[in-house]
Amino acid sequence: MSPRLALLTLAAVLPLHGQDMLDPLILTATRSENPETDLAYTVRTLDAEDLRDDTRRTLPDALQYTPGVLVQKTAYGHGSPFIRGFTGRQNLLLVDGVRINNSTWRGGPVQYWNTVDAYAIDHLELVLSQGSVLYGSDAIGGTLNAFSKSSGFRDQPEGRAFTHGMGYYEYRSNGEGSQVGRLESSFGVGGKFGVFLGLTGKEFGDIEDDAVGRMKNTGYPEQDLDFRFDLALSPSTTLTLAHQYVNQDDVWRWHRTVYNPGWVHGSHVAAPGFFLSNIYDQERSLTYLKVEGTNDDESAFLQRWSATLSWQKTQDSEVQQRTLTDQRSAGIDLNTYGLDVSFESHLGPGSLVYGFDYYMDEADSYAYRNGVFRPTDRPVADDASYHLFGAFSQYAWTPVEPLTITGGLRYTYAEAEWDAYRAAGSAVDQGGRGDWDDLSASLRAIYRATDCWSVYGGLSQAFRAPNLNDLTGTTLALAGLTSYGSPNLDPEKYLTAELGTRYTNDCFSASLAGFYTWTRDAITGVIVGGNSIATNGEDGYIYGFEAESLWRLDDQWTLGAAASWNEGKTDTLANGERWITRLLPFTGSVHLRWTCPEDRFWIEGRLLGAVGEDRIHPANQASDNQRIPTGGTPGYLVAMLHAGYRFTDNFELTCGVENIFDEDYRNHGSGQNEPGLNGILGARVSW
Repeated sequence: MSPRLALLTLAAVLPLHGQDMLDPLILTATRSENPETDLAYTVRTLDAEDLRDDTRRTLPDALQYTPGVLVQKTAYGHGSPFIRGFTGRQNLLLVDGVRINNSTWRGGPVQYWNTVDAYAIDHLELVLSQGSVLYGSDAIGGTLNAFSKSSGFRDQPEGRAFTHGMGYYEYRSNGEGSQVGRLESSFGVGGKFGVFLGLTGKEFGDIEDDAVGRMKNTGYPEQDLDFRFDLALSPSTTLTLAHQYVNQDDVWRWHRTVYNPGWVHGSHVAAPGFFLSNIYDQERSLTYLKVEGTNDDESAFLQRWSATLSWQKTQDSEVQQRTLTDQRSAGIDLNTYGLDVSFESHLGPGSLVYGFDYYMDEADSYAYRNGVFRPTDRPVADDASYHLFGAFSQYAWTPVEPLTITGGLRYTYAEAEWDAYRAAGSAVDQGGRGDWDDLSASLRAIYRATDCWSVYGGLSQAFRAPNLNDLTGTTLALAGLTSYGSPNLDPEKYLTAELGTRYTNDCFSASLAGFYTWTRDAITGVIVGGNSIATNGEDGYIYGFEAESLWRLDDQWTLGAAASWNEGKTDTLANGERWITRLLPFTGSVHLRWTCPEDRFWIEGRLLGAVGEDRIHPANQASDNQRIPTGGTPGYLVAMLHAGYRFTDNFELTCGVENIFDEDYRNHGSGQNEPGLNGILGARVSW
């Protein structure tokens, strides 16, 4: 069966099934805990069990089955989800509510999402499109909040000492026997305090598929640590101190190197690489101190409060051996300091969420060519700082019981300053600065037609201030084009309209959402003298739909399905009208799960597919021909099977077979094919 026929069949049966039978409390969408069915937003959630059962290797991989998301992988160790057509610095990544995006993030697909350890995640909340009022600059395509694991001391018996632990081992056959190990330990006194410590070690080998064979140098090692201490200051107030650390070494951009022989799939041909090597090292840490509390007294003005101080340290370095006589190295050392304060209060006939956040980046950078300092090649200006301040408020009002209207405003101020920026062709460093401000608004509503069925939608503005990379960056982009920043840029502005509906009952649920986003003054590159120079002036649009469903057939059988698609174009004076790069082709999945009556054994089969993606301007394909084949990226249909058996309450085995028929395929825009036939074995021991 062709991928197109399979997905058309899926689309035909999709309305018969349902999305998520649970109704989890969601924090990210409104900065206040609300049931998902009460939200005027499209939200997707995943928990640690979902990630473990589906053997998701990285944070971007965790979103692979999420409608509206295209998971692009420039390298096996890099992943950048395209959410409703936007990626990189046009999506916002949070960890426990702390902003991970910083001012050095470059345009297009970025590697930074892979610096969050998927094995340390308790659950994920993804809000599509509507995050700018509450979370500020960059929250355009989507806002993902990754919540880390904790001791759960408030769920333990009051006043009792507790200790728990877990050991996990995972083996992957495709990848020269890739291995992952994870140890967790927690202890404390119920209701008083809790300590959690996690350690993860990863050793990924080179992957292979039927068409390309072994993709040498796609493997890499990683070491991760996460620590969290929670203390009850009162029955309703908690102090949290947390630290997370991720270290990745020798992550190759394989597609640029001579180890990439190219890829031929019928009439589709991707070009080989020509660099001798292209290696990234990434190191990131996050430390934060948070105090948060609630007040159960309905008459109290202040119902919820939270304040977070954070510090992040990021070190990125890249070495390119282009030829035997041309070696280039560059790197960034970055410190980010943050403060986030939010409150929730009853006000009149509704609820008000309000607060402010402030983040400051301090960046140092360097670049060398054949051991000689090259200031024009620095990734961003040296000795630079970036300040981002926002104040927000959002009011939810229920004029009549079935209808809730939510309106919000955010004021944003951004300022960049640098002492050492050297433009191409200049002989001296120059200093500079810039500042921008913005007022963004959102108006949303949800109407609950019945206890099971609701309709929601609205209009939301989004805003992205130019960052240090936009203003002063130097980046090797695509298949060899050098992209330069420009100190004279204006903010990007967006407006998204959305209409959605969801239905949920005890055994059946379904959701369908459509959106349309207008883009104004987006920052894009204009080719000048063989290089790309950043400029404003890209206007455009993107629209699409997402549908997800889940149906509990009986106590043992569950059937689920999902599908999504988007389309859009940009228009610039320099380039004319073009397709947006890396549009999401019609993509879908269907899965069937059986769980034994004793709940000890489960087995799940899944089909995942996409139609071919040929909505690509010829110039875009030619400039990115190592990742995007001629004629576009071919469609695919792959099958996988996962199962688990719980021998005792403390010992569980999981296994999986992915890409059962050894198909050679790649996600649209990725730098390498996905692994071929892959066996996965996991063992989990808890105490």
